[in-house]
Amino acid sequence: MGKRTWGWACLTIILLAGGAFAQQKDDRNCKDHPLFPDRMPGDYWIRSCKSSQFDAFAFTVAKGKTETVEGQYWYLSYYPQATAQQKPSELMIQRNYENAAVKAGGAVVYSEKGKSTLKLTQDGKETWVQVGAEFTGKYSLTIVQKEAMEQVVVMDAAALADGLKTTGHIAVYDILFDTGKSDIKPESAAAIAEIAKLLQSDPVLKLHVVGHTDNEGTLDGNLKLSMARSQAVVAALTGSHGIAAARLGSFGCGQYAPVASNDTPDGRAKNRRVELVKQ
Repeated sequence: MGKRTWGWACLTIILLAGGAFAQQKDDRNCKDHPLFPDRMPGDYWIRSCKSSQFDAFAFTVAKGKTETVEGQYWYLSYYPQATAQQKPSELMIQRNYENAAVKAGGAVVYSEKGKSTLKLTQDGKETWVQVGAEFTGKYSLTIVQKEAMEQVVVMDAAALADGLKTTGHIAVYDILFDTGKSDIKPESAAAIAEIAKLLQSDPVLKLHVVGHTDNEGTLDGNLKLSMARSQAVVAALTGSHGIAAARLGSFGCGQYAPVASNDTPDGRAKNRRVELVKQ
């Protein structure tokens, strides 16, 4: 092979190598989360992302312990450019995000090598963040803005009737309250309407409306809270739907009748409920 041929071959290799290290651009469907608009220094790009209107993630809160948080979900994966001369260490990545969270009024819930859990509250909204860092300089952010799911599917009057016929009682999880309060949330309206429809379809049916709580708080406080919630449901049925008060009774069980362990968030959620009991 002549000198000119070798020259062209070398030039081709150089050009191909240069192309391999071209600046990578963000995935066109991805963008930084508004909570962290600034990336780590060193010319990073977003390799991939995911988002969901409602999802859940188990955040590490202690060694061997997690807390599942539900709400609006984001995941972002950051890669350093191949041309980067120096890449930050795992610790540098973690400390940068930890310090940013603290500066914004948040807190570091947990930190270990390659992983940090952060918690922030802004404008009344609680947001959880997991920072995952690698020795290669790659890192990821998993973010969940905590909020209750908008209930779309509710147990209808026919399903309520079947439950009462089969077991004499049925749990209703679509009636929601703020923590420690007895005010019924607006998103509970559909479930209340189905209970009213059940009573309207069977004029002789009478029900006990029984409130239940988890074991957080005091025993006396939970008994009072469960009774207040039961009375709020009865008031909604009589006041907004015209159900005769004589057909409804209210009772509060507090934490005395759990259907699951109170040792986990999922168990406590199952224990917080309103039950309809046939009189």
